[in-house]
Amino acid sequence: MRRQRRSLPDAYGAWAVVAGASEGFGAAFAAELADRGMNLVLLARRGDVLGEVRDRLQDNHGVEVRCLTLDLADDAYPVALAEAVAGVDIGIAVYNAASVPIGPFLDNTDEAIRHAVDVNVRGPLHAVRTLVPAMCDRGRGAVVLVSSLSGLQGTPHVAVYAATKAFNTHLAESLWYELRPFGIDVVACCAGAMPTPGYARTFGRDVPGMLAPTEAARQTLDRLGRGPRVVPGRVNRLAAQLMGRAVPRKTAIRFIARDTKHLT
Repeated sequence: MRRQRRSLPDAYGAWAVVAGASEGFGAAFAAELADRGMNLVLLARRGDVLGEVRDRLQDNHGVEVRCLTLDLADDAYPVALAEAVAGVDIGIAVYNAASVPIGPFLDNTDEAIRHAVDVNVRGPLHAVRTLVPAMCDRGRGAVVLVSSLSGLQGTPHVAVYAATKAFNTHLAESLWYELRPFGIDVVACCAGAMPTPGYARTFGRDVPGMLAPTEAARQTLDRLGRGPRVVPGRVNRLAAQLMGRAVPRKTAIRFIARDTKHLT
């Protein structure tokens, strides 16, 4: 029997923000939050696709959904986000958006690296600094920063992505401690491979232990209040333990490189 889940609106507030919500893991988070009774503010670049997600969630779950079409690499995004949520009781913030430069690091363009840093590093920093102060004032709230198993060690051929995801893990773990006295729960979701459109475009092939985005989102939200880190999926948790403890770090990196060598 599936254990009873927490009432997220009662625990944190009536609204959630999901950044990177137009497809894949972000859309799965939005659906899971809506299923648990949360109203939503959805952020993504593609307004038409985001509108389809909004309509589907409103029809299926009867919640209110607002869309904010913007580029999370844009310097204007924090101001736009602050204006969009003014007066709204934001209880949960999920930052899922990511940019993934592919191939050897020296072959990545300056533009691709800069975009990855803007979306993967500056993006979550802006989201936290925009949304969390009001949570602290209310004495409740939660933050989910989506990281990756790639961020637990170096990952050749997606070096910038791996490094930025390590940043997100460490940021979430630090905030988990800093924000607890204010009633804020923080967790880093170190997700493994999932069959999402973004994964298919970037990596192009299945790997063992792939978890459905909906299940990964459910497991992550179930871990709120039990952070600071969650690795959804048993196979992924085992892989993280093996790579982190059972084998030397250089061996782990070489092993992963065999799986990413096709990325050019």
